[in-house]
Amino acid sequence: MGETEGGFGIYVHWPFCAAKCPYCDFNSHVRHQGVDQARFASAFERELGHFAELTKGKSVESIFLGGGTPSLMEPETVGRILNKVSELWSVGDDVEISLEANPSSVEAERFKGYRAAGVNRVSLGVQSLIDADLKLLGRLHDAKTARNAIETARATFPRLSFDLIYARPGQTPDAWCRELEEAIGLAADHMSLYQLTIEEGTPFFNLYQAGKLKMPEPDLGAEFYELTQDVTTAAGLPAYEVSNHARPGSECRHNLVYWRYGDYVGVGPGAHGRLTVGVNRLATATERHPETWLENVEQVGHALVENSGLSEEEQGDEFLLMGLRLKEGIDLGRYQRFAHRSIDPKRLNALLEHNMVERVGENRVRATREGFFVLDAVVADLAA
Repeated sequence: MGETEGGFGIYVHWPFCAAKCPYCDFNSHVRHQGVDQARFASAFERELGHFAELTKGKSVESIFLGGGTPSLMEPETVGRILNKVSELWSVGDDVEISLEANPSSVEAERFKGYRAAGVNRVSLGVQSLIDADLKLLGRLHDAKTARNAIETARATFPRLSFDLIYARPGQTPDAWCRELEEAIGLAADHMSLYQLTIEEGTPFFNLYQAGKLKMPEPDLGAEFYELTQDVTTAAGLPAYEVSNHARPGSECRHNLVYWRYGDYVGVGPGAHGRLTVGVNRLATATERHPETWLENVEQVGHALVENSGLSEEEQGDEFLLMGLRLKEGIDLGRYQRFAHRSIDPKRLNALLEHNMVERVGENRVRATREGFFVLDAVVADLAA
């Protein structure tokens, strides 16, 4: 079995937002003067062409339009990108095509345009159903707008996911439980539930360092996580990955490509990719600054700033780091094929004895709920 058994997907990064959220460390940019979408669409088409030359013969299982705020794209821009993918690769009839959207940029007519272009799954950045917390998080929408956006998305697309952030400043477990139950009642079949983290280089980091932003203590954060697992499992949306929950069969196929360590093309400013080319596995990354990316693509056909082979050790480490996030765990034989060595039996047995990991069948292991709390340490132990 080939090492692309994790699947093959296309990630397209639209880097523009209407405003920058204070907790966000993604590659996103605000352009008040507007964006020349036709010019960017042409550049996306050209960079896709460059990667198609490296990945001949592959069949696309998923396409993900992320950002930034892809719902600021005109439907025509989305249509051009999706049409180009179809020209360059074989695309299955059941391909999953996801688009991220912010509730504040949801318009029914634009959503109909995305659906007509081929998008069949939307992921809404709701983040909270509490107005005061939305304001704290720097979001441009209120809770009513979020509920309306969910309703519009549900009426337009076959599949819907939305994100919520928990363990917010001042939030209590009881309040989170009520909010989460309301969110589940909005009929999503997939939810991404993230614990708020303070990332260096963000306004929240500066406020936290200055003592102006109080975060929950680690024990309380663990209580939030436990509560999240219990509520979602009881409602039929168990976690299939550390932060992602779905009704069986509604898992995000694109993200499974990442976590199963499949191959994926990354195009657009600041996009990353992992590609198997011949016997080599490549890590790719593009120029982060949007206008510089645009100029580079127009001049040479791509804006790669990284295109390097991964060592056996790096591949093994990445495989563990991604795969152990999944409820299904990892195949030990596949790890051996990437890393060209086996996991140390003594280290594995120690983690089994301490209930950090558990066996799933003869040749698979996965992190336990206890192991998820210290997943980085579990991965480091297995990789040593």
